[in-house]
Amino acid sequence: MATTYHGTGADILVEALIRTGVRVLFGFPGDTGVALYDALGRRREHITHVLARDERAAASMADGYARASRHIGVVEASSGGGATFLVGGLGEPYAASVPLLVITSDIHRSSRGTSAITEIDQQKLFSAVTKAQWVVERADDMGACVTAAVALAWAGRPGPVSLIIPEDVFDEPGSADFEAVAATTGADAHAAREPDWAGAAAAAAEALGHARRPALLLGSGVHWSQSYAVVRELAERVGAGVATTIHGKGTFDESHPLSLGVAGANGARDYANRFLAEADAVLMVGTRANSTDTDGFQSPPRGGPQVFHLDIDATRAGRSYPGAIPLVGDAAAILPHVLKELPHDSAPRAATQREILAERARFEQQRALPPLAGLSPRDVVEALQAAYGHQAVVVGDAGTPTPYLAAYWRTEGTRREVILPRGHGAMGFALPAAVGLALAEPERPIIAVTTDGSLGMACGELDTIARLNTPVLILHLSNGSLGWIKALQHFYLERRYFGVDLKPVDAVKIAEGFGIPAVRTPTLAALQEVIAEAKAGLVPRFVDIPVPEEFDYLPPVAPWAATLVGASGRPVY
Repeated sequence: MATTYHGTGADILVEALIRTGVRVLFGFPGDTGVALYDALGRRREHITHVLARDERAAASMADGYARASRHIGVVEASSGGGATFLVGGLGEPYAASVPLLVITSDIHRSSRGTSAITEIDQQKLFSAVTKAQWVVERADDMGACVTAAVALAWAGRPGPVSLIIPEDVFDEPGSADFEAVAATTGADAHAAREPDWAGAAAAAAEALGHARRPALLLGSGVHWSQSYAVVRELAERVGAGVATTIHGKGTFDESHPLSLGVAGANGARDYANRFLAEADAVLMVGTRANSTDTDGFQSPPRGGPQVFHLDIDATRAGRSYPGAIPLVGDAAAILPHVLKELPHDSAPRAATQREILAERARFEQQRALPPLAGLSPRDVVEALQAAYGHQAVVVGDAGTPTPYLAAYWRTEGTRREVILPRGHGAMGFALPAAVGLALAEPERPIIAVTTDGSLGMACGELDTIARLNTPVLILHLSNGSLGWIKALQHFYLERRYFGVDLKPVDAVKIAEGFGIPAVRTPTLAALQEVIAEAKAGLVPRFVDIPVPEEFDYLPPVAPWAATLVGASGRPVY
């Protein structure tokens, strides 16, 4: 049977995507990509094209899809303004290690250097937010480039890879031998590497096994490596308290007696930070271990406990903690060796479990006074979880949703149940990401939690949600300001508020204008009723919820809490 495929460059591109297993592509058309759209239209039974309302949103859709499905996300945009808009949506998946194939059309090869209307150096443009940028100069190269780009997006630390295709290459006839391509690029991107980590693995085992207070800090690398079981076994064998970063939420069952929940500066449970600060041996797995993840490098403290940092990226392992011992490779390959090397006298610590369970009970029972105006965001999160349990996938925007979902939504089992944009913390993520989540997991309810500022940036995607009739429950937490920045001005700039207060907007009418049923719920009872109705329905719903200013009802943000008891200076990211 012949394996060579013949067609135009656009036909080869679509065929290559299909053979790679791509089933969904997010994008926004432009002049230089019309031939690609023609080819996509002819293969619509094999690939679903999702029309976003702008390119940044299309990237966030692909991001959400990839995180939920564990398949590569694919996003497409045209030259010029399309490419420049797309960059704004790629910083998050690049920093958060999400594999994307980024396809952009470019000007005709004969127009290079003529100041064509959309001419820009796309390789330079995408260099800061993708792992690699390749220009496909011939239709005959298309199949190999697609296959190699997908493999590279997964290899090592996952991330976006850019393919830039001149518009005339889409029209050019060519061919591709997909069997030959598969033979050269078919290696498993997550196959075990064999760097020199055996000694470090033995040292980590010795330190954790004999530590008085061992701890683990887990990031999203555990999700990508699917190393949940070995992480749990290691924690139980040595009795380690287990904290996660925001991106690592869901890598360890938060009902487990050793679970500390989220640690760090944003959305942490206070006892998680304390436990890490007091630990005498810490193993970090698949996390950047940056200032936000470690509460300004205090949990654990630099120069304190022995730190071991396991990461697939050699440039990240141990980088943030001078003196840390790096373990470079895939967690699924290395952690079994740590287990194997544990001292025979290492044992679970019942006292640690009792301490953690007591701290969890205290944290969950401790409540601030009700806000003077609006609903508490914590009440909103807890009302959602009471209704949905662990059936839903919840995506939140930067700002108010992030700390409350991180701290108060309790995950069960090991999967991505809560998705938050903490790679770059860009606003306007939740609505488009919810579209990607819904396509990745159509059997699960999808909840998107957004805010005034993010709604202003992404409200066009209400059209996408309505057009697809995606039954997303959208909660809009509204306090009439850019609340996070206003809180920084409140705590650190002597309440000199500037450039943060928004003109009142009727968000209900905005949602209704896009064809989405909407309601405003100022009370908890009304919210619970709307949630029950949304859960029973099969259409999108929008709920506008007044909430207090961040400084009037303090979210779980560790530096802000420290400021209230005398700490000075803004958080250093």
